Amino acid sequence: MSNPLKKLAGQTAVYGLPSIVGRLLNWFLVPVYLAKWAADFTPDQYGIITEMYSYVAFLVVFLTYGMETAFFRFSSQEQNDKKKVYSTIIISLFSTTGLFITAAFLFDQPIANWLKYPNNTEFVTWFALIVGLDAISSIPMAKLRADNNPIKFGVVNLANIIVNIGLNLFFLAYCLPKFRAEETNWLIETFYNPDIGVGYVFISNLIASGVKFILLLPDMLKARYGFEISLLKKMFVYALPLLVFGLAGIVNETIDRIMLKRILLETKTLKYTMSEIGIYGACYKLSIIITLFIQAFRYAAEPFFFAQEKEKNSKKTYAIIMNYFVIVCALIFLGVMLFIDIIKHFIPNEDFWIGLPVVPILLFANIFLGIYYNQSIWYKLSGKTKFGAYIGIFGAAITIAINYIWIAEYSYMASAWATLTCYGSMTILSFILGQKYYPIEYNFGKISLYLGLALGLYFLTNYLSLPIGAIKYGIHSLVIVAFLGVIYLLEKPKKVVI
Repeated sequence: MSNPLKKLAGQTAVYGLPSIVGRLLNWFLVPVYLAKWAADFTPDQYGIITEMYSYVAFLVVFLTYGMETAFFRFSSQEQNDKKKVYSTIIISLFSTTGLFITAAFLFDQPIANWLKYPNNTEFVTWFALIVGLDAISSIPMAKLRADNNPIKFGVVNLANIIVNIGLNLFFLAYCLPKFRAEETNWLIETFYNPDIGVGYVFISNLIASGVKFILLLPDMLKARYGFEISLLKKMFVYALPLLVFGLAGIVNETIDRIMLKRILLETKTLKYTMSEIGIYGACYKLSIIITLFIQAFRYAAEPFFFAQEKEKNSKKTYAIIMNYFVIVCALIFLGVMLFIDIIKHFIPNEDFWIGLPVVPILLFANIFLGIYYNQSIWYKLSGKTKFGAYIGIFGAAITIAINYIWIAEYSYMASAWATLTCYGSMTILSFILGQKYYPIEYNFGKISLYLGLALGLYFLTNYLSLPIGAIKYGIHSLVIVAFLGVIYLLEKPKKVVI
């Protein structure tokens, strides 16, 4: 039993580490955007960044239309030619992405008007290219994972990240402060235009996405094994429910920021509305630590779960993995919330701290999302991917309904609670359906205990309301040690596996 778990842990580190490091480094761009020594964006300016990236997440899922999972599924089946599966998907993605980019360039002004950025049509074209390049790049990156090529996977990811961060630092931490201080030089005069403002965040991303695409281009050009329409139809039938689920999932993750703008603008000014979005987006970043772990886990888990299906005790392995996954998530939750008074300084502008109450809600919401991702293997392995679509639509309906009803009164707090309600409901529904069609004996007694204990310890320390200082952080550290002690006592028979 230990071998597959060790293998998954190793793959999580190998494939997840570049992703974690990358997102962590991008995470550290937030202080650059908000710090007074650098860009010093106001809440409403940061709201523009938050809103635009909400659309990116949605469009990338739309343009990949479930083909990443379909690639893993069909390339792992012995009756299929792996090269033909890969080349068919690549050709399909190139075609659909090309149409999307063309449409965005032709209708940039109407789209900019709808976004309420009529004077910034460049935002539309930049993001069309970002989304298109990222969508096409997703399949070569998936192939690197399937081929067990972690070195190139990591190099490509890190190159993308380094370029993005380097350009952000150049434009917003070097050029902008010197321009404000009237200390310009030939470098600033050549490459920097103050009128672009937050647009430099987008330009940096676009160039980084282009670098990633170029690094993967040789692999894509090798896909000269033909295009099989019958194979594409089979993959599309398999992937269509995953597309619906993916779109529904992105609705759950990002629609709140879009709805905040649309609903608040009915009664509030544009500046106030964008400030609310900016505050919510910045505080949302503090919950990203769990998201980083979940993403790293998913990179390794999806191909691992498909490969593990052939093993005799695969379902037992899935159950044990879920147990340890929850332990890590609960520990992250405690670590963030017990030291939030320190972590909040990650956002250097105190104007954003008013949004901190959303952090524990979003952390727990993401724990449920991670549990759901673990459970979702049942419909992927059983071929009943339509249930993924149903569950995703169910969650999206909850998200939209709660945001629509309560945003006008509670602003982004309604969005945070909508996220938690959505992911919690999806987890429960997935478990019920999974036990019927692909039963896995998860240890929900321990899972509930670990989550309940983490939540209880958080509320206890919050109730004590100790003054900020060494005593408080010492006690909070002991609380985490106590939590780890409980885990050790309960998991001691499996300590070798852990």
